[in-house]
Amino acid sequence: MPAERPRESPAQRALHKLGLRRPIDLALHLPLRYEDETRIVRLADTHDGDTVQIAATVVGSEIRPGPRRQLLVTVDDGTDRCLLRFFSFYPSHQKSLAPGARIRVRGEVRGGFAGRQMLHPQFRPDTGELPTALTPVYPTTAGLPQSYLRKAVLAGLARADLSETLPRPQPWSLRAALDFLHHPTPAVSLAALEDRSHPAWQRLKAEELLAQQLSQLAAKRERDRLRAPSLPATADGVRDGLLAALPFALTGAQQRVVAEIAADLARPQPMHRLLQGDVGSGKTVVAALAAAVCMDAGWQCALMAPTEILAEQHFRKLADWLEPLLAARGRGIAWLGGGQKKRDRETQLARIASGEAALVVGTHAVIQDKVHFQRLALAVIDEQHRFGVAQRLALRAKLAHEGQEPHLLMMSATPIPRTLAMSYYADLDVSPIDELPPGRTPVVTRVVHEGRRDEVVARIGEQLREGRQVYWVCPLIEESEAIDLVNATATHAELSDALPGVLVGLLHARMAPAEKKAVMALFTEGLMGVLVSTTVIEVGVDVPNASLMVIEHAERFGLSQLHQLRGRVGRGAAASACVLLYSTGDAPRLGETARARLKAMAETTDGFEIARRDLEIRGPGEFLGERQSGAPLLRFANLEEDADLLAWARELAPRMLDDHPLLAERHVQRWLGGKAEFLKA
Repeated sequence: MPAERPRESPAQRALHKLGLRRPIDLALHLPLRYEDETRIVRLADTHDGDTVQIAATVVGSEIRPGPRRQLLVTVDDGTDRCLLRFFSFYPSHQKSLAPGARIRVRGEVRGGFAGRQMLHPQFRPDTGELPTALTPVYPTTAGLPQSYLRKAVLAGLARADLSETLPRPQPWSLRAALDFLHHPTPAVSLAALEDRSHPAWQRLKAEELLAQQLSQLAAKRERDRLRAPSLPATADGVRDGLLAALPFALTGAQQRVVAEIAADLARPQPMHRLLQGDVGSGKTVVAALAAAVCMDAGWQCALMAPTEILAEQHFRKLADWLEPLLAARGRGIAWLGGGQKKRDRETQLARIASGEAALVVGTHAVIQDKVHFQRLALAVIDEQHRFGVAQRLALRAKLAHEGQEPHLLMMSATPIPRTLAMSYYADLDVSPIDELPPGRTPVVTRVVHEGRRDEVVARIGEQLREGRQVYWVCPLIEESEAIDLVNATATHAELSDALPGVLVGLLHARMAPAEKKAVMALFTEGLMGVLVSTTVIEVGVDVPNASLMVIEHAERFGLSQLHQLRGRVGRGAAASACVLLYSTGDAPRLGETARARLKAMAETTDGFEIARRDLEIRGPGEFLGERQSGAPLLRFANLEEDADLLAWARELAPRMLDDHPLLAERHVQRWLGGKAEFLKA
């Protein structure tokens, strides 16, 4: 029998929860902040609010009974007295804090009529010896005290292989940088440690960016060695038929991107391209033309969207454009969704397996095990940041039996700032559609306080009398005690009362698919005047007659989400507006971040500028969604502040892979471990 694995202690489990498994993980687990325990301060020299360390003798100790029992300890350091107040304590505390004990205490001094006091300070016996370095305070989790974590980090630092992987010597070695950052000397500038401008921090940030660039460049090179079906464009096929049938001309940006994709598809290496364009820039028609190239070559294409509403909308649009052209060739389009009846689903699966379905559109149902493509050559993923790595790998595996993998075209309506594209999307070819089709009316954005709600409702009435339609978006669908927001159901009832004779619809995530479909159909066909919705309409919904978007509690939404929602209007010829209805609650004014978001929305409709400001406000994490699921976001480097280090890493990465492949591999393993595999998706 195999030997049983030793059971993990609670502290070990907590370490693993933080991702701290290898010695190098512990060595790279850097302090959040530092405490200065190298100096003793006299009580007489302290001021209200100071965080200090004192050495004193306990002169009194008592437990005060009551609803909240307290341990009250009076200490004297020879210059003054201070009361230590503990609301939670154990018998061992009383023993350590008995009168006569000599202790070292660290905490925030609070003044008052009763004299100085500290609430729940740290304390230990005073041995007379002081540390020579600042005391690190590490990010931790429940069940993992700082004392245990400090010892674990020290052990990791001692055991980790910190030999150099950079080809040339640097002013700070990795070991010197880590030793310093875990135990900086008291003389160091705390500001340089906190803003990470110290040379030791610069060394770590450079290493981290280099690991990211190496892993993505290696993944790109590995992918270039893989094989994919070669799909050269042919004349007089579905593609030419679609171009001839379209009721509009492609913009210059669309033509450029279509040519880039066609060139990729003609190669026997898998395309790995990100198509990014602002809301309404015409990404769907670009995807349709790519699918047409694939189908003309006799292969199948799959298009996957994150929500049923968006997937269905793609299906309807693509069916209108392509079904007549495919029918003439004995092929068609299949639909796969979550709420499909079993018989219909089996029919669609049979069409896909036989190859009769040249294009398959759906949600994540497209990648389930039961879906067998006869010849899948192109996968199109809309709103790619909504899908995890595992889902994209599953889609690519659909062609693995032929020793090939499909071309991959990912689409995003969230434009990606240049620094983010250089860093997290370094393994992708990025095609921006940076031009809107003619006829798109600019959307006027107004930021309005909740107190003027009646004026907004009156504006809705005006729009409806002109034959227009209106969206009203709410952030929640039911009351929350924690966040007192007006819910979608209450807003629906309120607007129904305020607008007699107008059909007001309600749409939210918990409705059954058939119910959602019925509500959207009424709105799309113009029979419903107002649609009250949660953010399920965020992407893809296209109703040209809708000219007003009201976003309630706009301060609660992210900037890219607000921009996506605004993109639902201005899709027709009518002048369109977006009202950002905000509330400050009990606070006198909006918070800094919320104010910055609403200001950006009012000042620009340019998606690329919105994305740049969004990155400034909240950092890269939410931008990426689940793209890097399993791979860490940058922990130390900041893309905006460290652009010069990113440029250095981008330049060094190809030379390292070519000239020092073993060093490059060691460097990536050190920083990413097995997580580097996820970057290949």
